[in-house]
Amino acid sequence: MKCRILHESSGRIRVHIIGGAMSFRQADILEIYLRSKPFVTAVKVFDRTGDAVVKYTGDRSEVISALAKFSYSDENANALVPEHSGRELDRNFEDKLIFEIAKRYIGRLILPAPIRFAISVIKSLKYVWEAIRAIARRRIEVAILDATAIVVSLIRGDQKTAAQVMFLLKVGELLEEWTHKRSVDDLARTMSLGVDKVWVRTEGTELLVPINSVTAGDEIVVRTGGMIPLDGKVVSGEAEVNQASMTGEAMPVHKKPGSYVYAGTVVEDGSIIISVDKTSGSGKYDRIVKMIEESEKLKSEAESKASNLADKLVPYSLGGTLLTYLLTRNTTKALSILMVDFSCALKLAMPVSVISAMRESSSCGITVKGGKFLEAVAEADTIVFDKTGTLTHAEPRVAKIITFGGCDESECLRLAACLEEHYPHSIANAVVYEAEKRGLLHEEKHSAVQYVVAHGISSSVDGEKALIGSYHFVFEDEGVRVPEGEEDRLNELPPEYSHLYLAVGGKLAAVICIEDPLRDEAAEVVSGLKKLGITRAVMMTGDSKRTAEAVAAKVGVDEYYSEVLPEDKAEFIKKEHAAGRKVIMIGDGVNDSPALSEADAGIAISTGAAIAREIADITISADDLYCLLTLRRISTELMKRISWNYRTIIGFNLGLIILGVTGILPPATSAFLHNSSTIAIGAASMRNYLKNEDKDRTCPVNG
Repeated sequence: MKCRILHESSGRIRVHIIGGAMSFRQADILEIYLRSKPFVTAVKVFDRTGDAVVKYTGDRSEVISALAKFSYSDENANALVPEHSGRELDRNFEDKLIFEIAKRYIGRLILPAPIRFAISVIKSLKYVWEAIRAIARRRIEVAILDATAIVVSLIRGDQKTAAQVMFLLKVGELLEEWTHKRSVDDLARTMSLGVDKVWVRTEGTELLVPINSVTAGDEIVVRTGGMIPLDGKVVSGEAEVNQASMTGEAMPVHKKPGSYVYAGTVVEDGSIIISVDKTSGSGKYDRIVKMIEESEKLKSEAESKASNLADKLVPYSLGGTLLTYLLTRNTTKALSILMVDFSCALKLAMPVSVISAMRESSSCGITVKGGKFLEAVAEADTIVFDKTGTLTHAEPRVAKIITFGGCDESECLRLAACLEEHYPHSIANAVVYEAEKRGLLHEEKHSAVQYVVAHGISSSVDGEKALIGSYHFVFEDEGVRVPEGEEDRLNELPPEYSHLYLAVGGKLAAVICIEDPLRDEAAEVVSGLKKLGITRAVMMTGDSKRTAEAVAAKVGVDEYYSEVLPEDKAEFIKKEHAAGRKVIMIGDGVNDSPALSEADAGIAISTGAAIAREIADITISADDLYCLLTLRRISTELMKRISWNYRTIIGFNLGLIILGVTGILPPATSAFLHNSSTIAIGAASMRNYLKNEDKDRTCPVNG
């Protein structure tokens, strides 16, 4: 690429890219390309002028060389460019703002006063109509304040004040719209990163492939706990599908052949094969924007309080205006009250504060579905942990395989992996990984598999029933027998492991011993949560009392419960609510779903079952549990910011009203300061909540 150096200083260079106008995407490609270089510390590309400012360390020749080698067709850079970079959004806003400013000042210079007055009257009709609509709805809203101020100014012949008020209102609307959209866009782009995989049925077998390789007409398989990744029509099987993320329906919907299913919904029970109908538009960005917009309805109590107060203060503003005029007979002083309202700032700053908290959380590996849940995390006094895959390592390992009845160890592991791979869970993943590590390829020889929540999997291989799961499921529910003479071997299983039982044809074939190591950070995170105000930490698991007791002692929880069923976890949380406690639940499996739903804030591990992630209010990275400390800190700081915004907005605007009523500030100045403060507080609400040194280890953000 050819470029010309415009200016340079130590560690900084500004260049102009030669080659015509630069598109938004080209600017993004260049910016990402330069950022990927280890010697570049910061870069800003200006698409309007075709310039790039690069800050670097080391030798400037490395920068020159990188620019010389750059091409817009660079595959690596193109692959990293997000679907939406925010550049176009910013440009549209800039253009609209410049247009409004230019239109106002050119009009004042070239148009005679009578024409300017007529234009102001025409523009005022929009605000008058909005006020009439508010009155028709029997609601006293800010629109009435705006219309009253504009109309009174025009009646007095004060076109300058009326025009200035309308100009400031227009600019304020643009700034508020941009502030909100930019916050949503930043969050959506952060959340839409990542690559999904999907099971595709091909010639009677199933292959796990990247979702972006799926084309219309392909048949994909989704089973219990799995998320439907693409829109399509069911061609085989039946299932109960949770469509809450799409339609808000509380109950799952029964799907059968011929039914249509939507991306982002979850199979709660059953198994279906879907013929993909739509792959275009299946990118996460648009779905996530919709989710964020929906999540804004999940306002925290503090948000709702501020929003309700904003509406309630409007009648008092009108009353104060009328009273001021009756007492002073001074229209200017009365108009000063109308120039200031609390609604704009309150209704902008609070949602932006929440979206900023969600964005910062997302950049730290935490996905939050609404301010309501951040508030719940900030106020919670009790946290309930699932054990497997949560307090213990996200990737349990197979320690050993003990075979029975002369069965071959490799064949047992091959069959176990073949069954377990269809229902991703931390223990299932361990079995599949062990088979891969040993190079054991497995064909899909079994029939359809059936998942029994919190118990195991049932299928059929070569006409014989195949089972894998817990002791209770295999021996007590299914009546499996131990091969004659091997009862003692079963009783002498190593106690330090979790056990997965495999049976074929009604006989025990193998016991897979799972080493479920405790997360290195688990004890530190539990201790850290207590320092941040959590008073009670509880662990609940379906494992034996012996295993649970050992883990609880190492982690430092206050209580533990062993051999619990999914409904037991949910019932425990109900009892905690009855005792007046606010509860966080964290888990990763299908069996955790009832408890996640019952908690004030349900937190799922990102590598867990899709149904758990769907039902949960918050999802955290599987890397480690330090995310929980970050989440608690951000939530606490959010509530502090909302409280600060609330006090600042009320105090500042009340001060403007007092200064206007006393005649110190004219109406136009009050309007300017009011709008400026609204934008300033909105912009301040977009700031990060935590300093670099306060961010926990999993958080990749640098301020």
